Amino acid sequence: MAGVLQQLRTAATEPTGSGTIANALPMPIMLLGSRFEVLYANPAAEQFFDTGLPLLRKQTLADLIAPHSPLFQLVAQAAERNASAAERDIDLSTPRHGERVADVTVTPVPEPDGAMLVTFQERGLAQRMDRQLMARGAVRSMHGMAAVLAHEIKNPLAGIRGAAQLLEETLAPEDREMTQLIIAETDRVRGLIDRMESFGDTRGFTRHPVNIHEVLDRVRKVAETSFARGVSIVETFDPSLPPVSGDRDQLIQVFLNLVRNAADALPESGGEITLTTGYRPGVKFGAGLAGERISLPLEVTVRDNGSGVPADLLPYIFDPFVTTKVRGSGLGLALVAKIVGDHGGVIECDSVPGRTIFRVLLPQSRAGDI
Repeated sequence: MAGVLQQLRTAATEPTGSGTIANALPMPIMLLGSRFEVLYANPAAEQFFDTGLPLLRKQTLADLIAPHSPLFQLVAQAAERNASAAERDIDLSTPRHGERVADVTVTPVPEPDGAMLVTFQERGLAQRMDRQLMARGAVRSMHGMAAVLAHEIKNPLAGIRGAAQLLEETLAPEDREMTQLIIAETDRVRGLIDRMESFGDTRGFTRHPVNIHEVLDRVRKVAETSFARGVSIVETFDPSLPPVSGDRDQLIQVFLNLVRNAADALPESGGEITLTTGYRPGVKFGAGLAGERISLPLEVTVRDNGSGVPADLLPYIFDPFVTTKVRGSGLGLALVAKIVGDHGGVIECDSVPGRTIFRVLLPQSRAGDI
C-alpha cells in the first residue's frame, strides 16, 4: 500500500501521471487535494467518469458528482476523523452518466497536505445478472398457479369491460376518455393473462420497435388517474433514445407494476416518483454457450423516495410470494422479472430508506423487428 501511495504522490506532481501499480488496478482511484481538486486519476477512473486525466485535473469533485450526493459527507467525515471512511450504495447519479450507485472508500494520505484517496466500486453487471438468473428460475414454478389465476380473473374482467361499454353509451363524446381507457386497459390485461397461462413457456414472441416514452406516458396516465392520484411523477427523458426491441403491452405491464410499487411505498406527504431514460452504449454482457456479447444500451429507471426495501428481502425481491405489503401477493415483481428476461433484458433494484431505484436495461430495436 505504501508503494501505491508513493506512486500516486509522484503521479500527482507529474504532467502525464505515472503510478504504474495504480494504473493497472481495475477499480477507479482518484487523489483529491485539500480543495477537492483532482490531482490524479487512474485509467479506470478516467473511464468511470468518461473524461481524460488532463481534463480531470482541471476539475473538482463538485464538477463530477451531483451536489446532493452523500459522497461529500463521506469525504468530510474522513477528513474530520483523519481515518478511512467507507459507505455502500452511494448515489453518484448525474445528468451526464444517469443513475449510478457505488461502494466508496475515502482515505486521508500524508502527502500532499490534506489530500484524500478515493476508490469506487460500482455495482457490477455480474451482480445484476445473478439476481436476474435467480428470478428467472423462481418464476418457472408459477406455471400451474398462473393457469388458475387466469381462469379466476378473466370473468370479472369481462364484466368490467362490459360495464365500461354501457357507461360509454350514456356519455358525450368529449367525456369518453376515461371509459375508453378502462376498455383499453382491460383488453391489455386480458392479453397479458393469456400469456400468464403459459408462464413457464419459453417460446419467443414477435418483436416490434417500441417507443419506450410512449409506454411510460401510458403508465403515467394510468397511474395519475388511479393508484397515484396526487403523487408527483417527474419525467427525465432522453429524447434521442432509439426504439426498444420488444412487446409494447408487456413493457407497459412492467413499468405499471414498478410505478405501482413505488406509489405504495411513498410517504403520506412529499412523495415523488421519477421516471428516467438514458442511452448507455457500453453496457454489454456475455450470454449463451458461445459467449455472445449482447448489448443492453437502453436504461429505464423508476425511482421513489419511499420507505425502501428491507435489506434482508432485497436479494429475493423478484422471487414469487416475496412482498413487503400487508395484502400483497408477491407476484408483481416476479412477473416483471419474467417479462424483462423474455426481452433479453436485465432488472435490478437498489434500495435504502428514502431512495429506491428499479433499473431496467433493454436491447435496442434490430433490423429483424417488424
